[in-house]
Order: sequence, then C-alpha cells, then structure tokens
Amino acid sequence: MTTVLCYGDSNTFGTPPMLARAELRRFAPEERWPGVLRRELGAGWSVIEEGLPGRTTVHDDPIEGAHKNGLSYLLPCLESQRPVDIVALMLGTNDLKARFSLPAEDIAEGIAVLLEEIAKSFAGPAGAPPRVLLIAPPPLAKLGLLAGMFSGGREKSRRLSPLYAALATRFHSAFLDAGSIIGSSGIDGIHFEAIAHAKLGTAVAAVIRNMALEPPG
Repeated sequence: MTTVLCYGDSNTFGTPPMLARAELRRFAPEERWPGVLRRELGAGWSVIEEGLPGRTTVHDDPIEGAHKNGLSYLLPCLESQRPVDIVALMLGTNDLKARFSLPAEDIAEGIAVLLEEIAKSFAGPAGAPPRVLLIAPPPLAKLGLLAGMFSGGREKSRRLSPLYAALATRFHSAFLDAGSIIGSSGIDGIHFEAIAHAKLGTAVAAVIRNMALEPPG
C-alpha cells in the first residue's frame, strides 16, 4: 500500500466558497480534491486527508489559536501515520492574512521550514523521509466577505508560485502550480468550487503516479 498524506488548510479540508463568516459547510468526501485523488489513484493507494481551516505555514494565529500553526502538528502527524510515502503539501494562503503582515518571500520561507521538517523525519518507508509534492495554491480572486481579513493579500498571492517552484528545486521535491489548473472562487476569492476540486485532484493524481514510477532519492 502506497500512502499519500494531503497536508493543507481549508482548501484541503473542503470548505466551499463562503457566503457567511460563521459557515461550517464542507464538501462531501468524494467532492474534495483528496477524495478525487483517492478515486483516481485506485486500489493499492491510501490517501490521508489532513486539512485544517485556518492552518498557516509556521505561525500561531493570535485570533484563531496557536493550533493553526502548520509546523507544530506536522511531525506528530507524520509519525502517527507512518510510513508515509508522499506528502502533498499545500499551504500559504492563510499566511496572506493582514494580521501576519508577511511578504511573499517570508511565506515561502515558512514553506521551507516545513520542507526541512519533512526531510529530517523518519516517517517514510524504511525510516527514510517521505517524498514531497509541493503545491502552490492559486492566487486569490476578487475578495468578497473576507476582503478585510486578506487586505493586500491578492497581489502577494500572485508571487507565491515562482517562489514555491524555486523551493521545490532546492529541496528536490515535485512541484505543481495549482493556479495553472484552477482558480479561487469569485464568491469569496479564497476557496475552491467543486469543479476546481475535481480538476485539482485529477492533476495531483497524475503527478503522484509519475512520482511513484521514479526511484527514491
């Protein structure tokens, strides 16, 4: 059995485009991109969904809580699920919130910290680190009810993909630019429509199949 861990935020969790701030809706398992990935990969694969709404790369959220820090849970998650063959990592959107005041370069460096954490883990097969598919989230669209929270984030979000691509080269990871396949919803500017989940899951499956054919290392 080959195991893929999908580690991300609300767009991995499956939060639909938000119509109200207090909404707790979630797409059905078969609609979320990790569910599409599971279906596309088929027998012999295990896909673990680890999406947390509000999750950042490496930052405690002063409003939503310290548990939103993606670094603090990454190693426990890897060790509890091991052996993990591949980590599909898609984070950075929540780092665009105005409360963090981060330039795009610092968001990318947060991703670098996560990649370093995975690389030094023993959570892969035979105690090796898992391989990584680094996914750059699509840029923010025109913001709706979350405009104030993400003030200034739209422009910064357009700069993330090339920075992530450089990190993938640096850490010998596979790379996928989600923005070349899908866009964020025009309803709230942040989350994905169901059709976008379907397209992303299919695209991730194609990359992961190719990764499985390559020798480790």
